[in-house]
Amino acid sequence: MSAELRVEVQRASRAPEAPAASEFRRWARAAAGRGAARLCLRVVDEPEMAALNERYRRRSGATDVLAFPADETERAHGLLGDLAICAPVVLRAAADGGAPAAARFAHVTVHGVLHLLGHDHAEPAARARMQAAERAALARLGYPDPYGAAP
Repeated sequence: MSAELRVEVQRASRAPEAPAASEFRRWARAAAGRGAARLCLRVVDEPEMAALNERYRRRSGATDVLAFPADETERAHGLLGDLAICAPVVLRAAADGGAPAAARFAHVTVHGVLHLLGHDHAEPAARARMQAAERAALARLGYPDPYGAAP
C-alpha cells in the first residue's frame, strides 16, 4: 500500500457553494504526488483571510489562497504546512472568469500545495516551472489549463 497525503479540511466559511472536503483532498493529493505527509487546509471567509493576509504578508484585503509551509522540524515529522482558501474570493474569481467554481477551487488548491512543496512564481523561470506543475496536476484531474495554451 502506497503512502498518501493526509489532508485535514477545516470549514470556517459560510459559503454553501464550497466543495466537499473529499474534493479538496483529491486536488491536494494530485498536486503533492506520492509520499506520506500531512497538511491542514482551512476554507475561510473574507474577514479571516484579510486578517491572515495583513498579519503574514502585510497586504490588505482577502486573497484566494495563502500557503504556510512547515519549518524544517515540522517537515521532519511529516507536516507540509497549512493552506487557507477564501471561498468567497474563489467563487467571485470563477464567476468573473466564466469558469466552473470547482475548476477554480481545484486550481487554487493545487497552487497552494505546490507552494508548500517549495515552488514559487517570483521569477520567470520559477513561474514557468510552477505553472507547468499546475497544468500537469489539473490535467490529471480533468480540468482545463487555467493559463490558456502552454507557452
